Amino acid sequence: MAHFLRKFKRIANQSSSSWRRPVPLFVAQDNASPTKAPQVDPKHFQPLGSWSTEDIKDAVSSHVMCTWSPGKAKNSLPIITHANHIYLYDSDGKEYMDWTSQAVCTNAGHSLSPRVTTAIHEQMNNLHFVYGGIAMTEIRARLSSLISELLPGDLVGCLFPSSGSEANEAAIAMARRFTGRPKILSFYRSYHGGTKNSLSATGDYRRHFQQDSSGFVKAFNFTPSFFEHAGEDEAERVQSALLMLEEQIISEGAETIASIVLESIPGSAGVLTMPHAYMQGVRAICDKYSILLHIDEVMCGFGRTGEMWGFQNYPGVLPDIVTSAKGLSASVAPISFVAINEKMMEFFEENPVGWGSTFQGHPVAMAAAYAILTEVLTSNLIGHVKSVAPIFEEHMRHCAEVHPSILNYRSIGLYGALDIATPDGRQPHATHEARTTATTRYFDSFRENGLLGLFRAPIIHIAPPLIINEEEIQEGFARQHRALDVLDEELGF
Repeated sequence: MAHFLRKFKRIANQSSSSWRRPVPLFVAQDNASPTKAPQVDPKHFQPLGSWSTEDIKDAVSSHVMCTWSPGKAKNSLPIITHANHIYLYDSDGKEYMDWTSQAVCTNAGHSLSPRVTTAIHEQMNNLHFVYGGIAMTEIRARLSSLISELLPGDLVGCLFPSSGSEANEAAIAMARRFTGRPKILSFYRSYHGGTKNSLSATGDYRRHFQQDSSGFVKAFNFTPSFFEHAGEDEAERVQSALLMLEEQIISEGAETIASIVLESIPGSAGVLTMPHAYMQGVRAICDKYSILLHIDEVMCGFGRTGEMWGFQNYPGVLPDIVTSAKGLSASVAPISFVAINEKMMEFFEENPVGWGSTFQGHPVAMAAAYAILTEVLTSNLIGHVKSVAPIFEEHMRHCAEVHPSILNYRSIGLYGALDIATPDGRQPHATHEARTTATTRYFDSFRENGLLGLFRAPIIHIAPPLIINEEEIQEGFARQHRALDVLDEELGF
């Protein structure tokens, strides 16, 4: 009997496949709904513009977060109350010139025409939203048609996400689905957005904030930061850069690469204009290995360079995929687009894109973009950019000539960058590193002299709204020179 009981006990123990473990102790917190309407600060029911500066600063300090900079940076930002034309005004009444079009997006300045505001108002009144997957709208049909007419070649299919990053997400998904290939090749000196795959395609320091997605390959740009491609002249350097790129493609397995993604003129990296032959060579490599060419026009698109599209500065170069955003609505509403060629369009007529969002194709955002674009066309804004571009470039050149702290300049259209260097020819610090005393004092002077814009040392971006006139360009550069005088002194020149 004892033997039977021991055997039964062993069998019973073997019938359990897991160990016992207590679950964590739940600690209840008060999340009960109030018995009456939620009690919030009565100030929330006051009209906008009625909060004091201290009210705003208290709320910012306690609740507002930043993105690419540490959160404490919010406490030193000017509180902008209103804007007009190319000028912004803070809570102390100080005037600033918008010297980088915010994040290179307020192309039309800060005074919206009645035509634009009326178009937005009418769309909001008539139909503020339908989900793009269950209904169609006239404004979506119109904007798709207009974009395809503004694009050259057979770029005919359009999708309207909410940001440049989302547009690149969608384009990457579409390239992979269309080709059946997993890899995306992009470049180190680049920025394509802050969402998962667009950040993985990005080459600059911001991609290190997250773990890269799989399938992304990086290549060196034609203009690396610390070396030049081999060659006695530009033609030889172009050949070296293209051969290096082709060898990397072969080594990765050309049959595994869905697309090459690059900005027509890398903006965050410093307005890196490239030789015509280089961009033509990239197109030829894509054709040779059946790789899609995806050109990111998020910053350049809609006239920034003096052409409708940045890639139009490279004769004969036609991409398979184009993404753009900022100038599409001139920042009036969050909207972007992806355009694809006819072969891809035919494929996706029978297959899902594989990307989506609730607010893609938002009617109000599309109405804003449509109104802005028709104004760009009727006002000949791009013709204006062409006319003032030589004046802008002359001022850029002058900055590099008279300020020893400026190593180089680059300029195209109303899109420019200055490279900062120390007396021994080095960067004062890398973009991802904390500002030094010199770059901090420069930026303080930049604002004190009435300029507002991006500053990512060792590069100074200059990209004013496209409506700026000759006198305003001159005034902006006068302010810029005063700030550069401080930089020269602080760097020890």
